Amino acid sequence: MAKRLYPYRNIDSRDQINSYALADAWVNNNTSGTGYGDEGVFVSVSAGDLSLDPITFASDSYMGKTDYNAVGWNQRSSVTRKIKPAVSGEICLGVTLAETALYDENGQYLSRYAQKVVEQSVVLKGDAVPVATRGELMLSKFAVDGTLAVGTGMKLSTNLGKVTGCAGTDPARIGVCLGSGYRGTRGTYVDAYSGNYYLVNLGL
Repeated sequence: MAKRLYPYRNIDSRDQINSYALADAWVNNNTSGTGYGDEGVFVSVSAGDLSLDPITFASDSYMGKTDYNAVGWNQRSSVTRKIKPAVSGEICLGVTLAETALYDENGQYLSRYAQKVVEQSVVLKGDAVPVATRGELMLSKFAVDGTLAVGTGMKLSTNLGKVTGCAGTDPARIGVCLGSGYRGTRGTYVDAYSGNYYLVNLGL
């Protein structure tokens, strides 16, 4: 779901990585609210042992009861290479383009609701999450620590998974702010995304 990223994006498929899963510790519990499993989280590599198989299988309590009689194999698959929310001082791999979560807004297992996984563009725990390394993106206020100024740079924040403003000459710069705007509440209902938003160019 669009929480840290607005729908607009201009990304070349060659600048998108699809071989890393979000480490289990950072997966969102559900698709309501925000967390480190959101789309629009800036990430770094946390595991990349190429001597392991690309996909592993293991028991997982998320699957529920698995010790039924006559069941010979009931384990969860997981991509071996992992990413985690990035923080200042780390090397940024890119920004996630899909949310990773366990349950939907009603507490139902997403692993048992394939239609909703597709409808909400959610990635299941252990599955590869698309990561953009370059391109134009529209960031919501939830992706930015502080504010970004048009024409200046952005870099990883000291807050996990977010970016903050910086000078164009900053060696830690990972992109530039191309534009900004403000959303306000209109009418009766509160706009959950009310606040600043930014068009940025990620240039890793």
